[in-house]
Amino acid sequence: MKKTALVILVIAALALAGCKDKPKTEAPVAAPQQGQMPGAAPGGDPHAGMKAQEIPAGAGKKATVTQTMNSGGYTYVEAADEKGAKAWLALPETKVAKGDKIEYPETPPMVNFHSKTLNKTFEKILFIPGIRIVK
Repeated sequence: MKKTALVILVIAALALAGCKDKPKTEAPVAAPQQGQMPGAAPGGDPHAGMKAQEIPAGAGKKATVTQTMNSGGYTYVEAADEKGAKAWLALPETKVAKGDKIEYPETPPMVNFHSKTLNKTFEKILFIPGIRIVK
């Protein structure tokens, strides 16, 4: 009986000792979901830490602002190019008005991006660092 109790105590002690100080492992990184920026945390802010940048003349696509709205520190702009094709742009909050002529850098669009602050899903939207208002 004493041997059995001793064996049980030794096994319990080893089990408890084995449960301490396990090596920490990094959590696996999930692949971006549709409508999510690569490198962004799931449900994260694709513009986190980004500040609006001035775009140099001739460095982008030219368009006219047809709609604009600010929400959650960002400006959402719908712009129509010379042929009338419209595109939604998202950038750090910037002063821009309907009718302004702008230039913006072309980037790959995100598909089915949902803005929580606007409660709106954009079929296609370009996330850009800034725009240039053409005078």
